[in-house]
Amino acid sequence: MSQITLGILGGGQLGSMLSVAAKKLNIKTVIYCNDEEAPAKNFCDDFIYAEYDNNEKINDFAKKVDIITYEFENIPFETLNELNKLKTVLPKPSVNRLIQHRLAEKDFINKLNIRTTRYVYIERKEDLLPLGDFLPGILKTTTMGYDGKGQFPIKNIEEISSLNINFDNEYILEKLVKLKKEISIIVTRFKNNKYEIYEPVENTHENQILKHSKIPAEISKKIFDQSKEWAVLIAEELKYVGTLCIEFFIDRNDNLYVNEIAPRVHNSGHLTINAYNVSQFENHVRAVCSLEQVPIKKLSNAKMINLIGNQIIPYREGLKLKDNQFFFDYLKKDIKEKRKMGHLTILE
Repeated sequence: MSQITLGILGGGQLGSMLSVAAKKLNIKTVIYCNDEEAPAKNFCDDFIYAEYDNNEKINDFAKKVDIITYEFENIPFETLNELNKLKTVLPKPSVNRLIQHRLAEKDFINKLNIRTTRYVYIERKEDLLPLGDFLPGILKTTTMGYDGKGQFPIKNIEEISSLNINFDNEYILEKLVKLKKEISIIVTRFKNNKYEIYEPVENTHENQILKHSKIPAEISKKIFDQSKEWAVLIAEELKYVGTLCIEFFIDRNDNLYVNEIAPRVHNSGHLTINAYNVSQFENHVRAVCSLEQVPIKKLSNAKMINLIGNQIIPYREGLKLKDNQFFFDYLKKDIKEKRKMGHLTILE
């Protein structure tokens, strides 16, 4: 069998780690990205720099690869759809189109009888005025936005008049739950309707950016089982192929809510690289490239810490690590506030 070449749209740290996992499996990677300095350039076999609507470059990319995947969900649906006519794109573009739109995503989840926070569609500022029972809440753009971008907390009706928001965009208003904990489930679905499901990961956010993740999560057996069951139900309904992440809220009454679906490998799953025999990245490559499914096995409890902005500097300067610590540098050139620069995993 000739060597498989995997095309990856997007060149961030997730693309980097997918490339590393692919190399381990003797699979070549070609990254296509609209950032000339994308960090994945340092890890892939070939790199194409162009905008996502550049038809000529998109065609060149398709000719170089056997199968295509993506590392973030905000790639234009039109690009994925056109590529899918040339080579198989997994997860399929229709999944991405659904997840790109927060209202469609929430409606989809609710139709599966899975609980989300209460939400309502917002077209203009006046739509917010009669919605006092949704406050405190968070106003989110229906498309784009991650790591807190495109999100506006609203505590009370009085704050609405002073909102400086562009209502050319569409929004949803979500009622805040009385949050006890946030967890995520990483699941890989293979074509043959089989799964590898990692145990729930407990997450802590600061300024709407993931700060650290840990396993095991301190949750009840009920939540442990329900989160896994819902993750499989969602992946099955989407006929998903590859690794995806479901983010959950747990309220003070121990009720579980789906917050959102990430149709890709996920920041909270970075600890799987060291804590499991098969990482979320390797499993994604295995699933989309139709390779053998290897049962996952947890090797260690773990904690992952995101290194944001200049927190990376001591590690780049050679801070001595303990034997149970593993440092990952995403090799991003510019250190910026709120930018994920690397992570540290600690096995426990």
